[in-house]
Amino acid sequence: MTIKVTRTEDLATCLELRRLVFMEEQGVSEEEEIDGLDPHCLHLLAEEGGRPLGTARVLYKEGVAKIGRVCVLKAHRGRGLGRLLIEAALEQSRGRARTARLGAQVSALGFYEGLGFTAYGPLYDDAGIPHRDMERPL
Repeated sequence: MTIKVTRTEDLATCLELRRLVFMEEQGVSEEEEIDGLDPHCLHLLAEEGGRPLGTARVLYKEGVAKIGRVCVLKAHRGRGLGRLLIEAALEQSRGRARTARLGAQVSALGFYEGLGFTAYGPLYDDAGIPHRDMERPL
């Protein structure tokens, strides 16, 4: 089957994916995960045969596309879905922003570097998980 990544208005499905990955698997609290920004974001959904497998969101502000909440269900990792989600976020952001930024879990720095992002600034804790900010031009 073919994986497709599209813009979506189906926030409930995106939130369910995030609940499974961030809250259940990684132990992030609901208060930290549901930050009130979702209504202001563009949402992407990765699906295969109509089955949701991953999501990401993009918040646009002052020439910056802030990519976040990127997740793929555990059973489907290693298949390139994360890359497809980031590439879709970058494509959606061209013409709307000059720079793409994200807060990467330290374990994913290499993944994002492979997509052209460069780390900057110090390590920081986000929901008990070490992160580092990254950016790339669009």
